[in-house]
Amino acid sequence: MLGFLTARQAGLDDPLRLRRAESTRRVLGLKLNPDRDVDRVHGNGINTIDIEAIEGRYMLSGGADGVIVIYDLENCSGKPQYTCKAVCTVGRSSRYVHKFSVETVQWYPYDTGMFVSSSFDKTMKVWDTETLKPAEVFEFEGNVYSHHLSPIARKHSLVAVGTKNPKIQLCDLKSGSRIHVLQGHRAEVLSVRWSPRYEHILATASADSKVKVWDVRRASGSLFTLDQHNGDKSKAASEAVNTAHNGRVNGLCFTGDGLYLLTTGTDDRMRLWNSATGENTLVNYGKVCNESRKRLQFTVSRGCSPEFVFVPCGSSVAVYALHTGELVTMLRGHYNNVDCCEFHPDYQELYSGGKDCNILAWIPVLRASDVEEESNCTNQAAAGQSSVNPAFQDAWSSDED
Repeated sequence: MLGFLTARQAGLDDPLRLRRAESTRRVLGLKLNPDRDVDRVHGNGINTIDIEAIEGRYMLSGGADGVIVIYDLENCSGKPQYTCKAVCTVGRSSRYVHKFSVETVQWYPYDTGMFVSSSFDKTMKVWDTETLKPAEVFEFEGNVYSHHLSPIARKHSLVAVGTKNPKIQLCDLKSGSRIHVLQGHRAEVLSVRWSPRYEHILATASADSKVKVWDVRRASGSLFTLDQHNGDKSKAASEAVNTAHNGRVNGLCFTGDGLYLLTTGTDDRMRLWNSATGENTLVNYGKVCNESRKRLQFTVSRGCSPEFVFVPCGSSVAVYALHTGELVTMLRGHYNNVDCCEFHPDYQELYSGGKDCNILAWIPVLRASDVEEESNCTNQAAAGQSSVNPAFQDAWSSDED
């Protein structure tokens, strides 16, 4: 790495390619870190986690016990071995705690002073982080499976909410009211996700096997419905028309640039779609085990080349190459099913939570071969030679500046 830095300063290597190559190397080296623990607070399975984007320091978790926990991920001890402490907890003793399972938690994208949670107690709560009291409570007719705030919105402050009711609810944080519904699904809405590229574009997934993409400025319905057969009626003859999966669709995730949308379903399939056209890219990920009856939280890496997908798969986390479908590795460490995982783009780390009540930290490990390669690169840079690591030569040459 020191050799890469020297070559970059000398103008021998492109900084962006260097960053992508190093991010890729770190992701490929993810291992369960024995020196980093996360406080075990939940008394039941962990359904959802989220890392705030402002400092990348604090993590939220929500569990089947209704408890919400805030963790400090920073190593304040200065020692190699440390525990990410739970700094705040909305526990069972709090009068404001959710009565039933917390299904989704999310930081407010622009400020750590606020976060939002939703639950099977048919409520979504907007919390003041300082006081750990809800500033606003939205009540619904059925269980809330998922909610999402846009990470880039400047012209609206809408929260999309998926419930047992097929209608998607749009709640306005400024007015504190539900201002609009999106109609089109015929079963409960299990996952909702705003595009990270266009602030008015929303994707929704339902138990009716369909995924719809909406422009919330339009009142006439969805932009399009994803079709796994790309309009080929002969292939869809024996199946429902315009379905994204042959089962419940319970997972949605945009890539970091918003150009692609990933979906998972109980048909044990994961699909990659062009988010602009709705075209199925036909990437084959093989069998992706998915027995969850509700939302499944999976994530995509950022800043790598190629990008990777991290998907809960039984008691493991499966890591796939995004555009080829290759299974890169299986991260094993949980004692029960994994329900959620979240990627930390600043440090290329992964956190996963499961029914074993544990949150595990997967940290890049520097291999002996990497240390030797860095030593060689340092010597090459000192001699004025290019220090491109051959392991990343192909990836770098395929990058766009």
